[in-house]
Amino acid sequence: SLIGRLMFELPEEMGLIAVAVRQTQGKGRGGNVWLSPVGCALSTLHISIPLHSNLGQRIPFIQHLVSLAVVESVRSIPGYEDIELRLKWPNDIYYSDLMKLGGVLVNSTLVETTFHILIGFGFNVNNSNPTICINDLIAKFNKEEGTELRPLSADCLIARTVTVLERLIEIFQEKGPNGVLPQYYKYWIHSGKQVRLRGEEGPMAWIVGIDDYGYLQVHQEGEGIESVHPDGNSFDMLRNLIVPK
Repeated sequence: SLIGRLMFELPEEMGLIAVAVRQTQGKGRGGNVWLSPVGCALSTLHISIPLHSNLGQRIPFIQHLVSLAVVESVRSIPGYEDIELRLKWPNDIYYSDLMKLGGVLVNSTLVETTFHILIGFGFNVNNSNPTICINDLIAKFNKEEGTELRPLSADCLIARTVTVLERLIEIFQEKGPNGVLPQYYKYWIHSGKQVRLRGEEGPMAWIVGIDDYGYLQVHQEGEGIESVHPDGNSFDMLRNLIVPK
């Protein structure tokens, strides 16, 4: 992609963002195709992170910071705080815990002591098909609460997402995971939920949070708290979680 070639040729302090009006060759996790209809906010953002920094030592956290920035881009606007936009670990944007509205994909390349990171994010702002969009949520909220919140534009939300992300990265670099986790947990859909470990018949465990590296922490009866990650091939990231040996 063009942005992938450009990113090594720009000065260090210059950020780079590509905004797609329509995208036909989007890539998803694990080689899935990412379709991008009109009405979606779609961007690829390039950032540089020093290896020897809080975030450079915890690169998997970036997808969580981006997901949080997308949700905050809406919910930090005065009046829009209660729009039911939420986070699903590790990289999805949801309407409540019901429906996916968007996602985040991160690719990182280490060059000497700097991570060059390409962040792709897309979320449905204004297209009621095939699922639901942010402006539908706003219209629904207006109807239920008697408010008159205006619909939002993809451009505005992309700009806000990038601004919020810069701030979250600053906080993370200064304070580490604890600087951002309270906000992350406020929006995530997993508090008190249960998952199965090691396959359909595996033991049940309660989700408790994410660890310092961005992996999911679960509590299994009699086993204490362990960190787990997806088995790499399940369609639903939370269907089958494995405990790294």
